[in-house]
Amino acid sequence: MSVGREMRIPFHKMQGLGNDFVVIDQTRHQIELSPVQIKALADRHFGIGFDQLLLIMPATQAEADYAYRIFNADGGEVEQCGNGARCIAKFAYEQGICDRLQQVAESPAGLVYPQVNSDGSVTVDMGKPIWQPQKIPFNAPQEQTTYAVKLGEARQELGAVSMGNPHAVVTLADIDAKQIGVLAHAIAAHTSFPQGVNVGFMQVLNTGHIKLRVFERGAGETLACGSGACAAVAVGKRQGLLAGEVEVDLPGGRLQVAWLDDDSSILLTGPAETVFSGEVDI
Repeated sequence: MSVGREMRIPFHKMQGLGNDFVVIDQTRHQIELSPVQIKALADRHFGIGFDQLLLIMPATQAEADYAYRIFNADGGEVEQCGNGARCIAKFAYEQGICDRLQQVAESPAGLVYPQVNSDGSVTVDMGKPIWQPQKIPFNAPQEQTTYAVKLGEARQELGAVSMGNPHAVVTLADIDAKQIGVLAHAIAAHTSFPQGVNVGFMQVLNTGHIKLRVFERGAGETLACGSGACAAVAVGKRQGLLAGEVEVDLPGGRLQVAWLDDDSSILLTGPAETVFSGEVDI
């Protein structure tokens, strides 16, 4: 069914370290939402409020248990979200959409392999990081470990990688500096990233522990970002700053990221919890 002016739709509110989502089950109800409607639902004063909207639906590929789509709070669709993948997996298991702890999910960025763990956490195989500039996409003549982009009269060094969605990672001695928001906006708007970019600021505490803040496309700074945590660890390891297993402290809590070598996928582990369920009029 499509959503009319007086349609009431069921939803579920979920969160992973404070990165919050509204999940709508399209395996049972066919619901179409416009970008304007999604933006209205995302409003934290006049709507439900969320960082991303997740739609779960029947899979189109034989090997997948289900499929999902991701929309940012501004109504724009994006390719991947690590925390969202964990929440979708937990939702699919709790709602009986998939009765297996080890799942195969069809995402806009390709197949994802989540596992619901006995302690309630979820581990997601996020695939291998993508470094080729044209595939991120990032405008650069050749692949490098570190790039320098011009921001006004200054130059900023950063790592660029795709985890199914584009990420820029900046390493700083102190990520609590007040000017970070301004720097994030400048990088996100840079013409070197033709589809925009998620911007992460990483502070290395030791080779197995970092602090991270992430500013997401269409959502601004979030309490946690799973793909951003994977991107930061990938960039940090490639730059020789990090080991293969890293604890990532975000404003909303801690994630575990493991990337053993270039031939391995990145594994992301963290909590996924249902907050409440309800219905909303569109």
